[in-house]
Formats: sequence, structure tokens, C-alpha cells
Amino acid sequence: MGKRNIITLAGDLASGKGTVSTLICDELGYEVYRNGNYFRELAKKMGMDVTSFNVYVKSHPEIDRQIEKSAAEYAQSHDNLVIDARLGWYAVPDSFKVYLRVDLDVAAMRALNDPNRKDSENFTTFEDQKADMKRRFELENERYFNIYGIHKEDLSNYDYVLDTTNLKPEEVKDKIIAEYKKWLEV
Repeated sequence: MGKRNIITLAGDLASGKGTVSTLICDELGYEVYRNGNYFRELAKKMGMDVTSFNVYVKSHPEIDRQIEKSAAEYAQSHDNLVIDARLGWYAVPDSFKVYLRVDLDVAAMRALNDPNRKDSENFTTFEDQKADMKRRFELENERYFNIYGIHKEDLSNYDYVLDTTNLKPEEVKDKIIAEYKKWLEV
């Protein structure tokens, strides 16, 4: 299998995928494809928050398959791309596959204070945000295993794993780009 000029970013909820994907694109001149935005838009259209939609999709696997298929199809006709998607590594196996980890307490605080999440996950307390993130993690893992037979948190699926808990987005971007360049040279 060859290597493509595509970076797939997966990771824990609120690990910085969205922010970092934008920074990488800005530096490399790549474009970004975000499965999460597609998922959130579908949830909004159905009048659901993202957790309720996760539950709904569990019994409607065709929705999940279409979401993942959209990333694979987009990558077929595009290069110089960052794919921000939980299963981007699975959809585009010839990409540089990155997994971002983060401490759950830090992730919950990030999510709680992120104004971009308010229309699809509007929590007022840290405890509620954290509990919801745990639930979403479990729902996603169960759904991905049932539909695809995979575990997204199996770190052997990735070329590079980075904990973002104590890093600034610029530092994460720099580390990923450095590893990506090494990966391209091998």
C-alpha cells in the first residue's frame, strides 16, 4: 500500500482534533474534511443533541456507514488533505493515521467552554459534560465494533499517538507535522 498526502486525525472527544486540523491545513496548505460536522448537522436536522443521535444511529447503521463512506469517497479524488474523523484511519488506510489522547477532566472542561459545541451539546455543569462524554465514548465504541468490527481506541491502528492534555494546539500541530514528514520519507 502506498502513502498519500493525507493526514487522518482521530482521538478522544475534545482532544483538539478540530483546532489542530485547521492549524495543520494552514501550515501545509491542505484542505480539511470533517466527519464530525456532518454528524452534528444530521443530529441538528433531526432535532437531537449528539448523544441522542449516537443512540439513534446505533439502530440505523446505514447512517454511520454513509458518514464514513463520505470520507473515503472524498479522499479518492483529493490529496493534500486532513481528515478530521473518528474512523478516518479506517476509511483511508494509506493516510498518516494520528490519534490524539486527552485526560477526561481536561476534555470535559474544554468541551464545556467551547462555544462551537453549544448548539449540539449544551451542558451547564462540568459533571454533566463529563458524564455525557463518557456515554458518547461508550456508544461510539459499541457502534463501531458492531458495524465495522473495530476498536477506534486500539492504538496499534495509528502511525502516531499524542497526548494533548498539557500541550497547546500549536505544539500539537508542530509535533504532528514533524512526524508526518518523517513518515513520508520512509
